[in-house]
Amino acid sequence: MKRTIAIVAGGDTSELPVSLKSARGIYSFISRESYDTYVVEMQGTRWEVCMPDGEKLPIDRNDFSFVTGGVRKRFDFAYITIHGTPGEDGRLQGYFDMMRIPYSCCGVLASALTYDKFACNHYLKGFGIRVAESLKLRKGQHITDEEVQEKIGLPCFIKPNLGGSSFGTTKVKEAGQIQPAIEIAFREAGEVIIEAFMDGTEITCGCYKTKQKSVVFPITEVVTANEFFDFDAKYNGQVEEITPARIPDELTRRVQTLTSAIYDILGCAGIIRVDYIITEGNKVNLLEVNTNPGMTATSFIPQQVRAAGMDVQEVMADIIEDKFI
Repeated sequence: MKRTIAIVAGGDTSELPVSLKSARGIYSFISRESYDTYVVEMQGTRWEVCMPDGEKLPIDRNDFSFVTGGVRKRFDFAYITIHGTPGEDGRLQGYFDMMRIPYSCCGVLASALTYDKFACNHYLKGFGIRVAESLKLRKGQHITDEEVQEKIGLPCFIKPNLGGSSFGTTKVKEAGQIQPAIEIAFREAGEVIIEAFMDGTEITCGCYKTKQKSVVFPITEVVTANEFFDFDAKYNGQVEEITPARIPDELTRRVQTLTSAIYDILGCAGIIRVDYIITEGNKVNLLEVNTNPGMTATSFIPQQVRAAGMDVQEVMADIIEDKFI
């Protein structure tokens, strides 16, 4: 009998449209012959399952089920592809744990930690992993332009501590841009990071592990003429993504080994993607860890799956079936 799969998308941040695109990608990647698959949209207290005819039916949050044709259907597995809260910060993971429903990604602790970029990077710094110098501001806290220049320097990045897709992120080149950039970042989240600029080659590496295998994908090099890898570069084609990356073999092995180690240090599950900057002297610097990476047909992970000579449908089956072994 086929397992019934919920692809959970939406969320409560500016990344909602990106999440829905990822859901469509994952829906296309999961075998129809092996699974009954539905997209479940969440936004606030609106939880709805999308039926094949376009109708949207309410989800019963008491047991994560829905009724169609007078029959109650329960999901066997949730593939979470919400970028942002509540699907990337551990909240939804806690709900599914209580419902005893297996899901695709990291558990509560790893999700909450990686969603807090500042906390995650400083935690991993304790394991000897290189990260940029940074400061964190909470709502109500203030920092002067002079303090930013003295402690972090210019140029720097000012961005929300919680969130993704480069929403609210500014590359600051002069002191007069600091306070406006902080205001922009605070519109996206209640915490803001001020982070030193690192000049180098941006790369990203995906990884997943199951009880039976450990897979680290080929590395992607990210090249854009924009000031940084911003929203337009990510989603409007203003970027060149080269897989495998044009870096030496020895450096490739180092990055892949580090990605696997980060997976284990954080206690990850499912597919993650780790972003880095390679600076002078082939120094590997961590940017951030993504535990619910984008999964559209053109996203990094599907690109890396293809470059590895793997079938994305089989990767999806690995992620799902691992929870039933």
